[in-house]
Amino acid sequence: MRSDPLTRLPRSFFSRRTDLVARDLLGCLLVRELDGTRLAGRIVEAEAYIGEEDLACHAKAGRTRRTDVMYGPPGFSYVYFTYGMHWMLNVVTEKKSFPAAVLIRALEPVEGIEIMCSLRGMNGISLLCKGPARLTQAMAIRKAENSLDFCQKASSLWIEPGIKLRATEIAISARIGLGNTPEPWFSKPWRFYLKENPFVSK
Repeated sequence: MRSDPLTRLPRSFFSRRTDLVARDLLGCLLVRELDGTRLAGRIVEAEAYIGEEDLACHAKAGRTRRTDVMYGPPGFSYVYFTYGMHWMLNVVTEKKSFPAAVLIRALEPVEGIEIMCSLRGMNGISLLCKGPARLTQAMAIRKAENSLDFCQKASSLWIEPGIKLRATEIAISARIGLGNTPEPWFSKPWRFYLKENPFVSK
């Protein structure tokens, strides 16, 4: 049951500055069509990764087979495998040939919760999509979902406009899990999340 294209965020939404896109994605719905069923979660946490100069960004190594989609047009999915066990979902931003993306870090489950729980092998929802690896498992997002066009009608993955948020509801911090990333990139305030939301990863 795909949505009407008019209800999906347009490409112009993703073609802006990555930090603005990350902030504005909060409250929007990430939707996955799986075997004719709609799975959806409200985005409550997101991080911006911006260009080859950003030493926390995969593009720091330049254009590779892995990061090729980041150099393409905005509004496409960038799904990568990490730690030998987890898939992570990003949406490409800004302009073509400039590698930037937003990592979707956490969702508040909204639709298709029973199926998401089954995919995660759990009953409660408190940890269902609390973290980037958990949300991809809950929505069955893997390698096959890499390079999908969020703005294309036939896509099984898209983002819909969500609730309007006040600035006072949004918190900003440094990004999480950057390891030995040097400054100033380690402390860039490019993580955005909803204050006091129980589904935020940390």
